[in-house]
Amino acid sequence: MAILEKVFKAAVDYKASDVHVVPNEPIMLRQLGRLRKLKNAPLTPDQCKKYVYEILSPEQRKKLEENLQLDFAIEVPELGRFRGSTMMHNRGLSATFRIIPPHIPSLEELGLPPIVEKILDNHQGLILVTGATGQGKSTTLAAMVDYINSNRAHHVLTIEDPIEFVHPLKKCAINQRQIGSDTHSYANALKSALREDPDVIMIGELRDLDTISMAITAAETGHLVIGTLATSSAPKTVDRVIDAYPPSEQNQIRAMLAESLRAIITQRLVPSLDNTRMVLAVEILIGTLPMVNLIRDGKTFQLPNMMQTGKKDGMQDMDDALFNLMQEGQISAGSAYALANKPQRFKTHLDKESKSLKTETDAATKSNP
Repeated sequence: MAILEKVFKAAVDYKASDVHVVPNEPIMLRQLGRLRKLKNAPLTPDQCKKYVYEILSPEQRKKLEENLQLDFAIEVPELGRFRGSTMMHNRGLSATFRIIPPHIPSLEELGLPPIVEKILDNHQGLILVTGATGQGKSTTLAAMVDYINSNRAHHVLTIEDPIEFVHPLKKCAINQRQIGSDTHSYANALKSALREDPDVIMIGELRDLDTISMAITAAETGHLVIGTLATSSAPKTVDRVIDAYPPSEQNQIRAMLAESLRAIITQRLVPSLDNTRMVLAVEILIGTLPMVNLIRDGKTFQLPNMMQTGKKDGMQDMDDALFNLMQEGQISAGSAYALANKPQRFKTHLDKESKSLKTETDAATKSNP
């Protein structure tokens, strides 16, 4: 068994989300959003290279040496799949591995509200899942595809870099294509996708203008397109898509995006109150007629207000999501305050929580002098 396979087993046992292999540092695990160094000795640059090369195929090693970086996925029998990203830098070779759960979670298990199922019942249009790196976007995409796979007899085509969750055959015919081994690029795969009779197209990342443009075109021509963007809120996602185009084309793309957009789901993972798991907070923008008009008219600055007034349609902003989780006792007021767009809303709750913790600490000190 390769050294890293043993590390992966320990990471799974520790319920970590990522493994970091860095020269001159011990192996590190990310747990509950924080990096933790294991007690092993710091790795030398030669050890890092040896451990990473041990799990790469000869072809992958060649690509790494040519491109000085490599994204890939590996499967460890009886343990699961791991998404790897390795790169050369000034101190040698580093690698990061994301642990992919063996079981595709349901939308409910992830903590997504019921409105998401209703969004997925659209048969055409664009659904965007957004958030920073490590906020669970890929897992949400997998849960969405699994929901469709369980409920509709469709042809689902996924384009991923690399393939993370492997979908079993249920009601759908599912074809998963990996950048590098199955197709040269997202844009290349999307060009051929429109000739392959898909009902649903899942795009791992809308990373450039060509991919964004073709995703919107596919959504406009009768397909349900699901993809991700690394943006921090629903309004910023709309601006990011429009700003990807030259100024002369932005009026046209506003109209196209407004007509095709069905929803934007923005995610943040927050440590639970008992620090045993990560809780999902979601901001949801729904493609209602008022939203269509605001995007078409270039008034995206009004989208936050519309999300406040659109709660009956299933919309919510991130602060509302954090507030609800705090009220349910799932997360602390401190976490909500730290992640809120308007922290002042949580100040009273934070002060009350801090006072309560101080009282508990003082009581514990008195009983254990």
